Amino acid sequence: MSENRHGIGNQTGFLSGDMTPGDLVTANRIVRHGPLGWRDVAAVADGAGLDLSPAAHGRVEAARRIVDALVARGIRGYGINTGVGALCDVIIDRDAQQSLSRNILFSHACGVGDPLPAPETRAIMAAQINNFAHGASGIRPETVDALLALLNADVLPVVPSRGSVGYLTHGAAIGLVLIGHGEARHGAERLSGREALARVGLEPLVLEAKEGLSLVNGTPCATGLACLALARMDRAMDWADAAATLSYENLGAQAEAFAAVPLALRTSPGLRTVGARLASWLDGSELLAASAGSRTQDPLSLRAVPQVHGAVRDQMDYLTVVVDRELASVTDNPAVAGTPDAPEVHSQAHAVGAALGLAMDGLAVAAAELAAISERRIDRLVNPLVSRLPAFLAWNSGVCSGFMIAQYTAAAIAAECRRLAAPASLDGGVTSGLQEDILTHATPAAGKALMVLDNLERVLAIELLAAAQAYDLQPAGLGRAPRTDALYRRIRARVAPYADDRPLNGDFTAMQTIVQTTRP
Repeated sequence: MSENRHGIGNQTGFLSGDMTPGDLVTANRIVRHGPLGWRDVAAVADGAGLDLSPAAHGRVEAARRIVDALVARGIRGYGINTGVGALCDVIIDRDAQQSLSRNILFSHACGVGDPLPAPETRAIMAAQINNFAHGASGIRPETVDALLALLNADVLPVVPSRGSVGYLTHGAAIGLVLIGHGEARHGAERLSGREALARVGLEPLVLEAKEGLSLVNGTPCATGLACLALARMDRAMDWADAAATLSYENLGAQAEAFAAVPLALRTSPGLRTVGARLASWLDGSELLAASAGSRTQDPLSLRAVPQVHGAVRDQMDYLTVVVDRELASVTDNPAVAGTPDAPEVHSQAHAVGAALGLAMDGLAVAAAELAAISERRIDRLVNPLVSRLPAFLAWNSGVCSGFMIAQYTAAAIAAECRRLAAPASLDGGVTSGLQEDILTHATPAAGKALMVLDNLERVLAIELLAAAQAYDLQPAGLGRAPRTDALYRRIRARVAPYADDRPLNGDFTAMQTIVQTTRP
C-alpha cells in the first residue's frame, strides 16, 4: 500500500456486513455497502473515491418511497410537513414542502469564518453519504448521487468553518451547491453552485419534502472531522514515540523504564505497545549502553513515556470505537421506517452528538498531554544543567543562542494546547426558542481537537529537530541505534544542522510537514 497524508493505504477496507472487504474495494476507491469505518472516511478525505453498492443504493431508494408515502397520507413528520426547531408544530401544506426544503438551506447557511480545508469538507461529505446509506433518512437517490459526483470530482462546496453548535451551518453550505447556489472549489478555482454542478454534468436539484432537513441534520459534520482527528492522532502517536526515543538516547536515559518485565506489572495494552516500540527503536544503541547504570532513575518526562504515551493509546482505542459506532448509527431526525404501505416516522434525538463531543474533548486532552511531555523533553535537551550537552544546543554558546528560544516556542504551544483542551461539550447554550435547550457542541469539540493536533505536530517537530541537533553535538565514538540513526539521517536529508544562520521557524514548518504526511 502506498502511504498518504493520513498514513492510510489507498486500497482501503470498510465494515461490509456479510461481505468481505475485498468484494467491494478497488484501487483508491471505497464502495459503501455496510457502514464506513473511520479509516475509510479519512481515506476519502485524503482523496479516495466513494461509491454506493447496489444494496446501499437500494436502501436509499426504499427510504424515499416511505417519505413519499408519508407525504401522500398526510402523516405528520418533523421537517417533512412541519416547520423545524421551535416551529415544529406549524403544519406545512404539501404544495409548500419543496419551498420548506429550499428555505431550510438558505436560512441555515449562516456560517462564518475561513472555509474548511478540502480534507475536512471531503470527510463531512463522506460521513453525510454514509448516513444516508443506512436507509432511514428518506433523501432521494439523485440527491445522494449528486453529492457523490461532487465528491469524486473533487468539486467541493465552500463551507465556512464557524457558526455551528452542532451541524446545521456546515450541512447547509454543502446543500446550497446542490440547488445551484453557494460556492464551490475545484483546486484553486472558485465556482458558483450552478457552475460546480455543470462541472460534473448536473443541473441544480429541486429538493422534495424532507431533503432540506436531511442535508443539514445528523452528526456527519462532527463525525467527519472526528475521523480526520483520529487519523492525525494515529500518526502523531507514532511520531511521539519516535521523538521520545531520540531524546532518550541523547540524554542517556535508563533502559529499565521500558523493559518488558517491570512494565507488565501495570495492566495497559497501550503501555505494553509503547514499551515494545521504545525497545525496538533503541535496540543496539551504543549511546544508551554507555549510560546504563549511571543514575538510579530518570525524570518523569523520560521515565514515564510508556505510561503517558501508553495511556494515550488506550484512550485512542476507545475513541475509535465511539466514532465507528457513530458511523454505524442513523443520526437523522426524524428517521423513517416501515414500508410504503405502512410508513413510520420517528422523531428522536439521534442527531445530538453527545458521544462525539465527549470523545473529541478526550482526544484534545490526550493530544495536549503528548505535547506537554514532549515540551518537557525539549527543555531537558537544551538545558545544560541536565543534558551534558552544549548549552541550548548551540555550536558557539554565547555568540549563538541555538535552540534556546525554540523551547520557548514549544512551551507557548503546549500552554495553548492546555487552554484548548478545556471541554467544548460542557459549553451548554440554548437555541431555537427553548426547543433546543441543551447543546453538546460536538462539531466545535472536533474542530478544537484538530487545532490541538496542529499544535502537537508543531511541538513534536521541534523535539525531533532538537534531538537531531543534539546528535550533532554528541562526543564522537558512540553509535546510535540503527532505527534512530535512520530517522536522524532522514531528518538531516530535509533540514540542515542549525548554527544561528537562519530563522528556525522555517525548519519547524518543514519538519511538521514530515510529521503530518509520513510515519517515522
